[in-house]
Amino acid sequence: MAEAERIIGTPDTPDAAGGGKERPDSEGTPAVGEPGPAAAAGASGTGEAEATAARPQGRRRIAVLFAVATFAYAIDLISKLIVVAKLEHHPPIEIVGDWLKFEAIRNAGAAFGFGEAFTVIFTMIAAAVIVVIARLARKLYSLPWAIALGLLLGGALGNLTDRIFRAPGVFEGAVVDFIAPKHFAVFNLADSAIVCGGILIVLLSFRGLDPDGTVHKD
Repeated sequence: MAEAERIIGTPDTPDAAGGGKERPDSEGTPAVGEPGPAAAAGASGTGEAEATAARPQGRRRIAVLFAVATFAYAIDLISKLIVVAKLEHHPPIEIVGDWLKFEAIRNAGAAFGFGEAFTVIFTMIAAAVIVVIARLARKLYSLPWAIALGLLLGGALGNLTDRIFRAPGVFEGAVVDFIAPKHFAVFNLADSAIVCGGILIVLLSFRGLDPDGTVHKD
């Protein structure tokens, strides 16, 4: 009798048979249409890998920008120091006859001697250009754009240094120009860097290349 009661009273359910544990196939099994843990990990891993690969590339482009800017600024600064020390208050030096001479000129205007009455305004514009380039560098992934912006940055810094530190006063200083082609305005290496950088930017824009490295078709 006791044996019969034991048999009848035994629950015939999965929970009772399993001691209250869930079945292994009911734990961690994704529903139909949902990505499994491996797929989700793979998708997130791909995105992280792309972001990780993009960061060093962006840093290299920024390094190129500042390397070009430093070079352009350095040669402009050195050339002006030599001109002030050796050429100012001296007769011009003929390089190619009358077609090209080195002649020290103090220019209170913009590049190539334009707008001498707006020295402070040109100083503010140069400072604004530097700030814009520095902000744009964070999204820079194009090597040609890095070179172009580096030329602009180096040239703007070169002339801004003259505006701040040369006579007649802070933000009103006259820029040192010395390259004097025949029938053309006198300019310096900073002006040349700015013009070359601007031309390169125009060419890149015509080709549809953006600073972030994307190419678009109009």
